[in-house]
Amino acid sequence: MFSAMVSIVFIAFLMITRTAAKSDIGAILKLQSLNLSSNLSTEELKEGFVTTLITKEQIQTIMAQTGLFVAEKQQTVVGYAYAGSWDYFAQWGIVPYMLSRLNKMDFEGEKITADNSFQYGSVCIAKSHRGGAFPQLFATMRTNMAAKYPIGITFINRLNQRSLKAHQKLNLIIIDEFEFSNGSYCSLAFPTQVDRLRFS
Repeated sequence: MFSAMVSIVFIAFLMITRTAAKSDIGAILKLQSLNLSSNLSTEELKEGFVTTLITKEQIQTIMAQTGLFVAEKQQTVVGYAYAGSWDYFAQWGIVPYMLSRLNKMDFEGEKITADNSFQYGSVCIAKSHRGGAFPQLFATMRTNMAAKYPIGITFINRLNQRSLKAHQKLNLIIIDEFEFSNGSYCSLAFPTQVDRLRFS
């Protein structure tokens, strides 16, 4: 009996990462608001931020495509990550521009196209769980997307150094740098298959 109680307590404190459900929408919107760049002070921006405001309707659309993932601890959503087709993300002008540049590039010997790659991000982790939740959430997203795409792509604002360093620790490779709407960005790529991952 003691062993069973210990197991229950241990499970309660585990970080769970999974595909998002409709019941998560409220928590995702709240987490987004707390970390949206337009809602943060200059000092808070140094801790990391998300730039893109995604509406409830846009969340529902990506959920229907099974492209939204969450990190949950003690039944509380502490992180989320988007991943989907270029068609879905084309509603944000920066994405078609980024893809037009990437279409001229290769990644690990494979030409980047809208068919063999997908857009990943935004990703957001609650301040109290940064570091611990992110690698697990990223791995869940990557595994789920691997069945459809061999290549994942994301872009990060150069001002968001915390996010850039976190992604580079997971061996994402900077493959492009560009300017868009008065901002400086870099595109990063990663293979979705585990046997193709690079380790430093």
